[in-house]
Amino acid sequence: MSNVKQRLVRGAQRLVVNPVGRKMPVTMLETIGRKSGQPRRTAVGGRVIDNQFWMVSEHGDRSDYVRNIKANPAVRVRVRGRWRTGTAHLLPDDDAKARLRSLPSLNSAVVRAVGTDLLTIRVDLD
Repeated sequence: MSNVKQRLVRGAQRLVVNPVGRKMPVTMLETIGRKSGQPRRTAVGGRVIDNQFWMVSEHGDRSDYVRNIKANPAVRVRVRGRWRTGTAHLLPDDDAKARLRSLPSLNSAVVRAVGTDLLTIRVDLD
């Protein structure tokens, strides 16, 4: 069931969420494509805390942007219309469900509802 759920969510993100997010002032994560070498932008939810951007991936290391981070942890994050560079760290030992309680509530509710394998990500901002 989780593979079906993941495919549905991924399709919705690729066809609706990401294209809309690229045009609106929502929080975006930019990674470098592990195969293409081109910038890849994904709408994300998260929060800056003490010069670190925290977020939770709903599909863990099966998310394309997580795979891109594994290949190259140098990222950019657009928060409130401003791009900031940083280095992403995958934190599999962090309690992702607890972490969601400290992040924006609407996005956290969606991640909990559609998530199949939660993974915390911290971006140390430059």
